[in-house]
Amino acid sequence: MTEPSASRPLDGIRVVELSSFVASPLCGLTLAQLGAEVIRVDPVGGAADVNRWPLAPDGTSIYWTGLNRGKASVTLDLRSDDGRRAFRELVTAPGEGGGILVTNSGGRSWMSHDVLAAERADVITLELLGRRDGRPGVDYTVNAALGFPAITGPAEGGTVVNHALPAWDVAAGLHAALAVVSAVRERERTGRGRRIVLPLEDVALATAGTLGYLTEPQLDGASRPAVGNHVYGTFGTDFTTCDGGRFMIVALTTRHFHDLARLTGTREAVDALETATGADFTEEADRYSYREVLAALFARWFSARTTDEVARALADSVVLHERYRTFAEVVSEGELEANPLFSRLDQPGIGPHLAAAYPATFDGDHLGTGPAPSLGADNDRLTPGGRSG
Repeated sequence: MTEPSASRPLDGIRVVELSSFVASPLCGLTLAQLGAEVIRVDPVGGAADVNRWPLAPDGTSIYWTGLNRGKASVTLDLRSDDGRRAFRELVTAPGEGGGILVTNSGGRSWMSHDVLAAERADVITLELLGRRDGRPGVDYTVNAALGFPAITGPAEGGTVVNHALPAWDVAAGLHAALAVVSAVRERERTGRGRRIVLPLEDVALATAGTLGYLTEPQLDGASRPAVGNHVYGTFGTDFTTCDGGRFMIVALTTRHFHDLARLTGTREAVDALETATGADFTEEADRYSYREVLAALFARWFSARTTDEVARALADSVVLHERYRTFAEVVSEGELEANPLFSRLDQPGIGPHLAAAYPATFDGDHLGTGPAPSLGADNDRLTPGGRSG
């Protein structure tokens, strides 16, 4: 992993971040990993997410430190005129790469784009909203209103299942980082600042529209059904071994499907099913339509073998597969140590642990950061007189 001080793509860029929870801090973390100086501003005592679970034994938020690695920290009394003035000075400070604000704490007239632009004409502001009309919204409420919980879970239906991953927060954070970089690039060419508004709701809607979830009902008036662990539109589902192991199997192509039939010794039965039904299993649509019958044929092979036997057999095939694991198993099985994406980080309050860098490599190197700061650690360096308000 590249050392935090090494040259990076966004060296010279300075971002002020006023944020909490996931999307906005993730934007800042991404920019910091790519080399920007990111200054997180919090109210005195920390924002609402400073103690968010999960916690280390001493009460330090693992969540907060994970999202704020490599940033500087300033605390200000944002309810006072002095604190607000100090904040604006931080955002609009002179410097070619500065004048950039990322926040999900919008709607405050004293830090609006227009107010900041009056002090620095080329300022770039990115405001993350919940709903596009300014109403509050978080990943879980946006997801509920979009429709994904209705197609997640058992095929029998009649219930809704929330996802555990805050997918829209993650997508919004990455969209936000890309939008900031794009605005910086434009400013370098034209000298122009930008006011960027990115609603979490619209990130979710745009993604669902791009992937066809919102196009289907426009054509036929129906929502995609819940299909449990089956992969919609192709053959893919989970299978259980005789000792309780579980594998996700996906046959996206005819080659994958034929090898799955060979592996499970069901080629004759699959051919007979194809003949009897008139199906064509070289077509994804037919593999999906007969998914339950095919899964029942393949399941006997999995249920007669141990997890290790299945893993060895699948490793010698072209079938797309993975064994279901818990987070604890991923760690205990040495996945992190074996991946150069992770390196040891000594985080105060947490202790030494393996932390992830930026997922892409630049000339063979992952771009990591140092630890998250303590609240207000950079007040003396970044605010006049080290003031916190």
